Amino acid sequence: MKRKPDRVIKIHPEYHLIVTEGTDTEPAYFGSIKEMINKQYPEKIQLDVSGEGDNTISLFEKAKSLAVNSPNIYKHVWIVYDTDDFPPAHTDLVLQLCTENSTDETAFHAIWSNQCVEIWFLLHFSFMQSDIHRTEYWPKLTQHLKQIGAGEYEKNRKDMYQILRPYMECAIRNAKRLNALNEGKLPSKAAPGTKVYELIEILKPYLTIES
Repeated sequence: MKRKPDRVIKIHPEYHLIVTEGTDTEPAYFGSIKEMINKQYPEKIQLDVSGEGDNTISLFEKAKSLAVNSPNIYKHVWIVYDTDDFPPAHTDLVLQLCTENSTDETAFHAIWSNQCVEIWFLLHFSFMQSDIHRTEYWPKLTQHLKQIGAGEYEKNRKDMYQILRPYMECAIRNAKRLNALNEGKLPSKAAPGTKVYELIEILKPYLTIES
């Protein structure tokens, strides 16, 4: 009897879709992560990043549409948005929509920041729980960046991931600490707060975190 040749089973990478409200700051940050991961682990995981310019409910709908119409089956769809001054009911509803639309095949995640993603950037340098207006984040970030010789903060900076990368573990710890203080609160009430760390922790096995 002839031995049948072994079948080669191709294992597809795990696909992730990151859809952001912003079209500059968030796509630049997560785009840097995408480039690093997709290059180093093409057979294990692949990231797609899309900056849509929509917010809250419309952002969720666009993310769902992108996932449904993609040739790839996304294991995770991450919806990254700020609470800003949007109606609280809208910012909170995204969380509900993610839960209702998640399946065993595709999980939707509400990655909100109250008030904006810059709170995640600030947490790389220090813990902050004061509920200040988001416009006060910029000078604080500039102060921290200048202390490490990285110049001033601007929303469209393309190098924020590279700058913040050495301090990522600190940011995760601080974000988790905030999350514990905000336990039981909806996104609109968790000020300040951010869920970006949840996405980063999933990707950590594919990132070299510097201490």
